[in-house]
Amino acid sequence: MSDQDSSTSASHTEGEVEGEMDEELDGDGNGDEVRRDSPVPSFSSFSSSLHAVVRIKQKYLAMKKKRQEMAALQALGGDGSFSGAPRKTSPKIFTFDGLTPFSSTLSSSSSSSVPLKKKRRRKKGVLYPNRGRRRAPPKQEQSRAKYCLYLLCAIVFVQVYNAIENLDDHVLRYDLEGLEKTLRREVFGQQGAVDGLLAHLRDYLSTYVHNKPLVVSLHGPSGVGKSHLGRLLAAHFRSVVGESLVLQYYVLHRCPLEADAPRCAHDLAALVSETAERAEEEEKIPLFVFDEAEHMHGEILDALLRLVAAERSNAHLNAVYLLLSNLGHAHVTKHTLHNSSSVPAVEELAPILRDTLKKLHPLWAEADVLPLGLLEKSQVMECFLEEMTREGFYPDHANIEQLAGELEYYPEVGGHEYAKTGCKQVVAKVNLL
Repeated sequence: MSDQDSSTSASHTEGEVEGEMDEELDGDGNGDEVRRDSPVPSFSSFSSSLHAVVRIKQKYLAMKKKRQEMAALQALGGDGSFSGAPRKTSPKIFTFDGLTPFSSTLSSSSSSSVPLKKKRRRKKGVLYPNRGRRRAPPKQEQSRAKYCLYLLCAIVFVQVYNAIENLDDHVLRYDLEGLEKTLRREVFGQQGAVDGLLAHLRDYLSTYVHNKPLVVSLHGPSGVGKSHLGRLLAAHFRSVVGESLVLQYYVLHRCPLEADAPRCAHDLAALVSETAERAEEEEKIPLFVFDEAEHMHGEILDALLRLVAAERSNAHLNAVYLLLSNLGHAHVTKHTLHNSSSVPAVEELAPILRDTLKKLHPLWAEADVLPLGLLEKSQVMECFLEEMTREGFYPDHANIEQLAGELEYYPEVGGHEYAKTGCKQVVAKVNLL
């Protein structure tokens, strides 16, 4: 029921109560008039009127109390009707104009008191048509590119493995293990130089493609084994790459006169180029040995520098150059006499000797310098033993010691006695036997 209907019913009820009171009062008034018309009232009539007044007052107080209760009920939202009294109804027309929907009232009251939480929308699952049972979701197909990736990894692995095998095959072609055994057996007292030479060869010969040739320069006093080491290295390369790919160049034999230096330089460049091209066709690395390099003229050194330093064709980059010289022998002799071991002398003397040689010609700036130290008396005796065995003489120790004592030596230093000429006179002494 709306507020308008409740107020209307309340006003009707108040009007009815007031009407009843007026009727009673009128009735009482009429009675009073009748009684006025009557002669002098008696005591009984006075008491009856007093009772009527009391009854009217009680009735008024009761009606007033009901009014207050009805007002209180209206304030609390009641319908304003008296309890026990017959309710008067009036025809009403039901419309939705003055009504407020319960849901909107509830939402407004809840929004004013408690903030609404955002409802998370649930993602609906994929629905499949019913054909007796639910279908399983489709499986994700694997990309075919994965198999191509596996194939590529396998190819790379095979290529790397073959490259490693080819490196081993390339090193085995030059038989560096056999060369090492030969040098350690026949070269005496030059352990540091032999180790350095083998290390350079092993690194360079492990592959065929290079960006520059290998240039190694051996320096030391006369008789320490430079030429002997060069002959051993040339003989080994002849056995593995062939005679045509090994060149031994003796300057005093090929070009003794300085006036012939330009021609010799031109011929040397042509010979080296021809040998390098032949090695390129056979896929091998040639060896060029230049003995007595201290006698090379400037034009020949310049020609060698152009061959080893200039960026020429690939045929000139795959080659091994070995320079044998006694340049800087004074530094080697001085340094060896001031050190008790020849092994540290090689490590300490190589940078000093290279700086000295670069001042003589830029060719040695492109080379790896390896110094050969002086030989001790015991090492010279080994040279006599080797030569006597080769010539067929009985290796008598007393005879060997006597021959070794005939050579000249430096003053003893730190318990070591170094020969001035090394093993250079060994062959001549043995031939006199």
